[in-house]
Amino acid sequence: MPDAENKTRLRAEAALAAFAVLPFILGLLNLRALSRAPHPTSSTDEGVSVLIPARNEAGQIREALEAVLANGSLVREIIVLDDNSSDDTIARAREVGDPRIRIVSGKPLPPGWCGKSHACAQLARHARQDWLLFLDADVRLAPEAVRRLMTVVNEQRSISLVSGVPHQETHSFFEWLLLPFINVLLFGYLPLPLDKGRTASLAAACGQLVLVKAQAYREAGGHEAIRSRLHDGLALARSLRQHGFCTRLVDATDLAHCRMYRSASQVYAGLMKNAVEGLAGPVSLPIWTALLAGGHILPFLLRASPLIWVARIASIALRVLVALRCRQGILTVLLSPLGTLLLLSIQFHARLRHMTGRPVTWKGRLYET
Repeated sequence: MPDAENKTRLRAEAALAAFAVLPFILGLLNLRALSRAPHPTSSTDEGVSVLIPARNEAGQIREALEAVLANGSLVREIIVLDDNSSDDTIARAREVGDPRIRIVSGKPLPPGWCGKSHACAQLARHARQDWLLFLDADVRLAPEAVRRLMTVVNEQRSISLVSGVPHQETHSFFEWLLLPFINVLLFGYLPLPLDKGRTASLAAACGQLVLVKAQAYREAGGHEAIRSRLHDGLALARSLRQHGFCTRLVDATDLAHCRMYRSASQVYAGLMKNAVEGLAGPVSLPIWTALLAGGHILPFLLRASPLIWVARIASIALRVLVALRCRQGILTVLLSPLGTLLLLSIQFHARLRHMTGRPVTWKGRLYET
């Protein structure tokens, strides 16, 4: 009996070690696959329409516009859509006073649409350039970000959409504990070395920063084709791939920065909003629970053994790798088991709300998941 118990324990420890080591190895491979946008080596005649949906963004919109304008002549127009704001978003946008800026009023949200997708669809109808850059109002572009993104698509002409996760500014406890997982999941669990840009199931994108060829966008149905999806960036990339277009994900850490949420309640609500379309699906939740809990929580709760130490070291090594690449703080690495536990708790809460028919709330709107 003791031998049987020892074999069972060793098998369990080996599984935990595998759950931690494999993401670390994939993370090392993804360092090369998830490359940064190159610096421009030549000019392009193609123009870019920067499209910013804005709903109650008075505290953000002016800085966002000034950062876009700093990108120079490639930005031929900037269109801001006022999505029924109740603050002085539009007044702040008009203060910038550049002739390239146009402000349009959004229409009421129709049934079956998510607010951001509806706003983006309207913005695209007003755009006149060959390339569309969808940008959240809380994103601040680096001065050469647009030119570098255009360099990506000019060097690889088959690409119709390029996206990336901006550097996430985190100031409060819940921000720096949870938001780094965006990059942990990308580096540790997305098989980018296998992705050739056309398989829909391998698509990845971030709705905060999406550059897409206008013709491909319209042929794929644009945001209307994903009107009910809360994960708009990912859904748009998958939609384009399903229509035969190529998309690419880059490391946008040095292209833009963003403070996505500003309080614990916003962090929780934001992660809840995207959970059911992300980790908290009926099939995906058990799988992600096994992967994340097995690789990043249980090794720190169990008695130490050689295999458990392997799991611990690999888990921390992945977090260090991501923290260094994406400019994250050391505290998020040290408290990663706690962050993983809280992330999974949010996914289970979202799953429960979905099963009981309770909608999620975002920017004053209710959405069925």
